Amino acid sequence: MIPLVRRITAVCSLSAALATLAACGTAHAPQAGHPAPSKAATASASSRPPTLAPGPGGLAPVFTNGPRTKGKTVALTFDADMTADQGPRAAAGEHFDNPALIATLRTLKVPATVFMTGRWAEEYPDQARSIGRDPLFELANHSYSHYAFTADCYGLPTVPANAMRSDVERAYAAFRKAGVPHAMPYFRFPGGCYDHQALRALSGLGVTAIQWDVVSGDAFATDADAVVRQVLDGVKPGSVVVMHCTRSAAPTTERVVRAVVPELRRKGYRFVKVSDLIGAATGRS
Repeated sequence: MIPLVRRITAVCSLSAALATLAACGTAHAPQAGHPAPSKAATASASSRPPTLAPGPGGLAPVFTNGPRTKGKTVALTFDADMTADQGPRAAAGEHFDNPALIATLRTLKVPATVFMTGRWAEEYPDQARSIGRDPLFELANHSYSHYAFTADCYGLPTVPANAMRSDVERAYAAFRKAGVPHAMPYFRFPGGCYDHQALRALSGLGVTAIQWDVVSGDAFATDADAVVRQVLDGVKPGSVVVMHCTRSAAPTTERVVRAVVPELRRKGYRFVKVSDLIGAATGRS
């Protein structure tokens, strides 16, 4: 759960990531002596989900929000949290899923990005498959275990440094087993906690780490109106809003969505997925 934004000195800002993108030459014309890419290669590249170029020192890039000047877009993101040791609680009837929330997003026709743990996908494979195959949504990685990638992260157990990469890969394997073969190359750190060591561990996976600029405050909240106000006060063009898809620990979220969506639309906002914001940032939208 994420009660507040953690300020960490390792954060790569969007502007820094875009500067790195330019420095890497990905937008440059072919140099003399090098053939232009074939149409097939260009089509293949354009069909891949947009990601940012690696950050300084080859670290996995970090995305916090989209462009502020390319229209009033906002991405709602939902963390489907479940730790590796919460199976007995789920078996006893605790709901780490939230079917009503997903149904509301569908009813309101709101595109969204769901960051799912591998353990969640194993517990709810039918729901994972339904979300992952619905074009309204995109499914991304929230680790397998929901253990922290740094020490001192809201009391979460910690993934050893030498197991960070395999934890992420294990989540993708769980998605495939559930019937979601094409999860997005985006990763959200449990608790939002990371450092240079964690970014280095993910650098070879080709994922973009996705943070946020608007904390909904829905984790453990009982006052839906307060969460609604916090979201509406925080959203700006290009915002990424973090919420949760875990009914037992975020019981107000479905009500919050029902209130926030029409109000933001009234203000002229258009809901998009994280991939759309990254595409706008990299010129691929």
